[in-house]
Amino acid sequence: MEKLNQFVKFEPILKEKIWGGEKLVKLLEKKSTKTNIGESWEISDVEGDTSVVVNGELKGKNLKELIASFEGDLVGEKVYKEFGDKFPLLIKFIDAKEALSIQLHPHDDLAKERHNSFGKTEMWYVMQADEKANLIVGFQKDSNQEEYVQHLENTSLLDILNVDEVAKGDVYFIPTGRIHAIGAGVLLAEIQQTSDITYRIYDWNRQDSEGNFRELHTELALDAIDYQAQEQYTTSYTKSNNAASTIVSCPYFTTNVLPIDSSITVNHANKDSFVIYMCVSGAVTFKKEEETVTLHMGETVLVPAKLKEFVITPAVASELLEVYIA
Repeated sequence: MEKLNQFVKFEPILKEKIWGGEKLVKLLEKKSTKTNIGESWEISDVEGDTSVVVNGELKGKNLKELIASFEGDLVGEKVYKEFGDKFPLLIKFIDAKEALSIQLHPHDDLAKERHNSFGKTEMWYVMQADEKANLIVGFQKDSNQEEYVQHLENTSLLDILNVDEVAKGDVYFIPTGRIHAIGAGVLLAEIQQTSDITYRIYDWNRQDSEGNFRELHTELALDAIDYQAQEQYTTSYTKSNNAASTIVSCPYFTTNVLPIDSSITVNHANKDSFVIYMCVSGAVTFKKEEETVTLHMGETVLVPAKLKEFVITPAVASELLEVYIA
């Protein structure tokens, strides 16, 4: 049996999308000859899209095999007890050359009842945004099903939805039920529950190369939408150099931001969870004894729950997202 003594990197699973662009290849150096790569699934346990290890003694093993072999040593005893052989998070980078469909995700109970799936609570961290690029998140003011349907039928949804121009470093938390869409020109990191259930409610009357419209989920969405508005949709946070600061904390995941410009020793003895690091700028090296792994912007590593202490050294001033289950 292999030993679990390494940082784990996975082969990105690249997804062509009708709205995808070239930033994942040109800025994040993902390997593809396609010009419409919309998503890079960095760590996935979605059926049919299971991540495969690309480094160390575990190279060639997939995520399901790792969990089956190492259980709580990999994901944490508490996490394993709750989720068993299912990895609970899906980690992505997303490039929207064109706007994504306006959509939402059902909550856990609805997703379980209708699709035998988890719900899909998620968050976004904007890595780069073109001038005037925006995100659609939530309603401008409290709405209701009747008003929503009227605007949907009149193709005037944007009259009642909230649209924010965004910049690098902006964070958005997207609970289930909240209408949202990534606008054209946005590159972001996404952390979410393991689920691929999306209710698409408007797709800009867009047709694919064969003239087909994508499926809409109008009826399914009606009782899944949260019609309440929020005062603001951006997540406010502060950060400190060479220290992890929490930006999102929810029952499904905690995400910290870690700006780093000198070597630091990280200790996760107080956590009973795997820890994922996404490099959102710069480049860093992780080291534990003789074990090392380097992350460049747009790369991701899974630190097994068993590995509690290690050193992170930046090549240049860098920034990481640190993700785990509390």
